[in-house]
Amino acid sequence: MKERTLIVLFNLKDGVSERDYEKWAKEVDIPIAGSLKSVRDFKLYRTEGIFGSDALPPYKYIEVLDISDFDSLPSDIASEPKMNDVANKFQSFADSPIFLVTEKFAG
Repeated sequence: MKERTLIVLFNLKDGVSERDYEKWAKEVDIPIAGSLKSVRDFKLYRTEGIFGSDALPPYKYIEVLDISDFDSLPSDIASEPKMNDVANKFQSFADSPIFLVTEKFAG
């Protein structure tokens, strides 16, 4: 059983309302994806800035999913009928999201 953290970095596509996305994320994405058997925790962050800089952050949103059994994640996604709609809707909001698979090695 491989514990991993999935970190998703993304901006919204042009024309997508932040309000619409954030409402959907709170009401649909987090409850459904967060309830998958292999997902231990699901948090969503909105960036406010870069510490010590006036530059804009490269990504507006960051999803952090703690996965208890990364090998089971694909079958958990496939077994949840609503996940296909969630994934499609997410892709309609997010502009070229980056999905980083991470392994905690310290701390």
